[in-house]
Amino acid sequence: MSLLAPPAHDRGIATLTLDSPANRNALSARLVGELADALDVCAADETVRAVLLTHTGNTFCAGADLTAPPDPHALVALMRRIVALPKPVVARVTGHVRAGGLGLLAACDVSAAGPGATFALTESRLGLAPAVISLPLLPRTDPRAAARYYLTGERFDAAEAARIGLVSVAAEDVDAALAPVLDGLRRASPQGLAASKELVAARVLRSFDQHSEALIARSAALFASDDAREGMTAFLERRDPAWRL
Repeated sequence: MSLLAPPAHDRGIATLTLDSPANRNALSARLVGELADALDVCAADETVRAVLLTHTGNTFCAGADLTAPPDPHALVALMRRIVALPKPVVARVTGHVRAGGLGLLAACDVSAAGPGATFALTESRLGLAPAVISLPLLPRTDPRAAARYYLTGERFDAAEAARIGLVSVAAEDVDAALAPVLDGLRRASPQGLAASKELVAARVLRSFDQHSEALIARSAALFASDDAREGMTAFLERRDPAWRL
């Protein structure tokens, strides 16, 4: 069974739906691969003007699947594919977003989050750090807010996510907020969209080109550490970690 719902098409908008609610749409190696393939199909389809990325269940994405984590190279390639896709990618978020899910969200061009959405960068609580997801996150997020939430792992709501630049808009009705966005994308020319996206994505792509390999290496080292093993084991066992002094 696919971890993505069958793609839906509506007047030039292709909707890709993360559909693995059993593990809160966590980024497994399989889901990363399926989403990358679906984006490639959308990029090659001349009838697709833009992509809408959404989810089933009460969680947009819970971050990396700790039982079957994706290779960091594959996760970086997925985020870069979203940023570099010649068609806009719009995120529709009505549930929770954690850890690596924030990297997926930050890679999108436009995003709207509803009142049920919450966000947290929980890596530090697992002995990890938001390493590779920093590639799209840091260029698009307020630096003082990034420092706070990277370090503390605090939860914050949709209004705060919009204030710090993580999402484009916080709205009571996400679909109403996205309606003029999708209408505008339908009215634009494919060439105009591609050229305009290239301009606004250039800074983020430079982040990937300059820092990907160093952050992949850092992520791998952290995942292999004693602290991370304890943190992830404690998380899966639903207990407090016993950190070394």
